[in-house]
Amino acid sequence: MSTFDTLTEQDLQQDEAEFEVRLEEGLDTFVVFDGLPIVSEDNKAKLIKFLLKKIKKDGPSSSNIDPNRQIFLPMNENGMSEGFAFVEYDTPEEAFAAIKSLHGTPLDKKHTLAVNKLTDIDRYGREGRIDDEYKPPKIEPFQEKEHLRSWLGDPNARDQFAMYRGDKVGVFWNMKKDPPENVVDRDHWTQLFVQWSPMGTYLASVHPQGIQLWGGPQFSKQKQFPHPFVQLVEFSPQENYLTTWSSRPIQIEGAPGVLSYDEDGKNIIIWDITTGKPLRSFVSHDLTAPAGADDAAAQKKKVQWPAFKWSADEKYVARMLQHQSISVYELPRMNLLDKTVVKIEGVMDFEWSPATVQREGVKRYEQLFSFWTPEIGSNPAKVGLMSIPSKEIVRTRNLFNVSDVKLHWQSQGAYVCVKVDRHSKSKKSMATNLEIFRVKEKGVPVEVVDSLKDTVINFAWEPKGDRFVLITTGEAIAGSAVAPKTAVSFFCPEKVKGGAIGNFKLIRTIEKKTSNGIYWSPKGRFVVVATVHSQQNFDLDFWDLDFEGEKPESEKDLSANLQLMKTVDHFGVTDVDWDPTGRYVVSSASAWTHSLENGYNIHTFSGTTLAEHPTEKFKQLLWRPRPPTFLSKEEQKQVRKNLREYSREFDEEDKYAVDIANTAIVEMRKRVLSEWTAWLRKEKQMILEEREDLGLSPNADDDIVAQPSITAAEGDTVVEEIVEEIIEETEEIIS
Repeated sequence: MSTFDTLTEQDLQQDEAEFEVRLEEGLDTFVVFDGLPIVSEDNKAKLIKFLLKKIKKDGPSSSNIDPNRQIFLPMNENGMSEGFAFVEYDTPEEAFAAIKSLHGTPLDKKHTLAVNKLTDIDRYGREGRIDDEYKPPKIEPFQEKEHLRSWLGDPNARDQFAMYRGDKVGVFWNMKKDPPENVVDRDHWTQLFVQWSPMGTYLASVHPQGIQLWGGPQFSKQKQFPHPFVQLVEFSPQENYLTTWSSRPIQIEGAPGVLSYDEDGKNIIIWDITTGKPLRSFVSHDLTAPAGADDAAAQKKKVQWPAFKWSADEKYVARMLQHQSISVYELPRMNLLDKTVVKIEGVMDFEWSPATVQREGVKRYEQLFSFWTPEIGSNPAKVGLMSIPSKEIVRTRNLFNVSDVKLHWQSQGAYVCVKVDRHSKSKKSMATNLEIFRVKEKGVPVEVVDSLKDTVINFAWEPKGDRFVLITTGEAIAGSAVAPKTAVSFFCPEKVKGGAIGNFKLIRTIEKKTSNGIYWSPKGRFVVVATVHSQQNFDLDFWDLDFEGEKPESEKDLSANLQLMKTVDHFGVTDVDWDPTGRYVVSSASAWTHSLENGYNIHTFSGTTLAEHPTEKFKQLLWRPRPPTFLSKEEQKQVRKNLREYSREFDEEDKYAVDIANTAIVEMRKRVLSEWTAWLRKEKQMILEEREDLGLSPNADDDIVAQPSITAAEGDTVVEEIVEEIIEETEEIIS
């Protein structure tokens, strides 16, 4: 290390470059646009016009560029352009905004803009910082990475789950009736909770420093996302992006690292999972209390989460500023669509369609989201359906006497059910009706289900289906400590000739229940209706909507055959989770809710309890999701057709597994018996040697001395026992 006395001129030059203070150079308003097509003098004006159009469309809206004075396109001696241009902005702030919004913008299929400050050329390209002689980059030797979806290749097609208990987090294989097989188990793996990505590729753990993603056969570190004091995390549907949130604004102290000064003071960051870099950061918006809430509830802030909601194909992400607007951003550049927000007065909530929908008669690409606004003055409440990127409202419906609205999309985007809680004119009673938008049909017709007399507290569509279940409850009795009973109703379309979807009809209503949770199998058909987070009731009802038995005459025209398969109890149940294949259900009692009999039970889809696992300080169990199948619809149809043949193979494999398990038990018992026999033989030999050393007979029986028999003494007390036995008993009645 050089001291002050031994500093060389080279050291001084290095220090000067490192601690150089950049002064205002007068060139901060100039920007270099690289990556342009190379054109001749004849097409120069056309290229400048095209570039100006791109700058106005995607650049800062405040900039006003004069093409004759502020755009310079250099030409070489051959009369051809050099592939770059200089653009002068009015202020350095406009230049910086242009770099941020235009860098990486595609011009066409072959050209992408690279936008930089003119001063950066001197800053990074001055003499001594770039070698005059080209040196090829060093190529690191190939290192094979871990297979992030290796668990899908399990020969027995088992599923994994993550379990958080005490300070430990483990990943396990589901072994049906047997104890789960451990894959990895670690102390203090997370500080708050764990979360799988939507396709099961990553397991996210939450720490004060940020989010850590794990993956591969042994769950090694994959990615880190530094967000100090992060509290919530959300993946995009296809696992390309990640959103993190903290109630504490980010504070950048010292030299910036992964987080730049742009993130200072922000609460939310959207990350690119592939690069591990932030795309953009935001300040969080709080939600207001619903209409009619008391003062205490109105003052309490509620976090809007997820803060950003993703379109099905991840091309757009949007956030809501309640009562005012919805901002839609384009990925991956995170620029505001058309540079303007979608202003919707009074907007309370919105939801994207979970799948890309092809509406009848519409050939253009679009993503849809639904939204609702409350009654404002004399204007009624409204539900709308908007198309993106056109921002066209394709359907609206007015609503009256509205207290609250919830938006429920069907998993394939075919329907959106608007659950409307209405109050009477006196506002003393409540009731619910359903407004079902048939999105794929021409004109998006709306069907109204207004036969419900009570308030709906839970609603759930069948995954990839057109049936739904809802739970209603009556008005709570004032002063009563007992919650009102609930009713469970099952709905499906009626059968219509020609394969069309008929109107939604009630199948059956189950009265006098305490159920409050609806949990559909991810494959549809089966549903668990349960009572969770209750101190008195803990029932789980397993229903089949395509029962293969006889169908009631009253339900002949409906596309369902409802049957209760089984009812089981799980004391203190707080959560119900289906495995991704729809074969098994886990009911669990979490220590996050109560500390009584924590643990989990595994059931089959039909309600048969396979195993009970009491677990001390049990907190969380999450099945590992599976990515969508690569099989086509025809291949899936063929598999279902030959399911009976496959089932025979599976039965044989299960029997073989049982035989192997029995064989293993027998072998273990033989081994234990052999060890016991060997130990006994060794002990006998040691005793024999000891007797020989003591001069005793080898046979221990010879040492037994007969003891005189002990007779009763004269003073002993004799106890006599008298037993009475009734031989015959006769009863005579005298009148």
